[in-house]
Amino acid sequence: MTEPIASHADGDPGAYETLVLGIGNVLWADEGFGIRAVEALHARYTFPDAVRLMDGGTQGLYLLPHVQDATRLLVFDAIDYGLVPGTLKVILDAEVPCYMGAKQMSLHQTGFQDVLAAAKLTGQYPQSLVLIGVQPVELKDYGGSLREPVRAQIDPAVEIAAGWLRRWGVDVKPRDAAGGVTINSTALGLAAYEQSRPSEEEACRLADPRFLLRSAD
Repeated sequence: MTEPIASHADGDPGAYETLVLGIGNVLWADEGFGIRAVEALHARYTFPDAVRLMDGGTQGLYLLPHVQDATRLLVFDAIDYGLVPGTLKVILDAEVPCYMGAKQMSLHQTGFQDVLAAAKLTGQYPQSLVLIGVQPVELKDYGGSLREPVRAQIDPAVEIAAGWLRRWGVDVKPRDAAGGVTINSTALGLAAYEQSRPSEEEACRLADPRFLLRSAD
């Protein structure tokens, strides 16, 4: 199991008050929303030492020590709110765990609900929580990317996050040179991922009926 990928300013990597976490899986279409949102936030703004931005992927309980260290937690994720696909919705504080496990769409969601429960049991629970979630369009597309209604919500989600961080007293500053900055390996970035993956016609994707039909010929 690899460690979550984080971006942190110079200084003690454990000394942060605010954790901005993107969770999900970029390989399963709209499941990648949380990762793409935290990447976009990192590319657009700079933050002081007391803020950590992290690609939490599908790490589940491995995220517990990071959550325990945070006074304030902001999470990006794809959430089944039962709303129109592409709808962006913000959930606060005590309501956050309810939505993180309201309907399991992937292994990571129940895992993160467990992370919050474990943090609470240990008495090391963030004082403030914000969940910025989007209703997915498609999840069962292995190797696919974000659908357009979900992709269109990345910029609004980033600005909502920046607004909450400022409300928490964080000095959020526009990055001078956006473009070459990434929270992850450049190979995992949205542009590189979309340019290097096979087309839908060429790809063999699990749970894709086109592949299943083709293999039966």
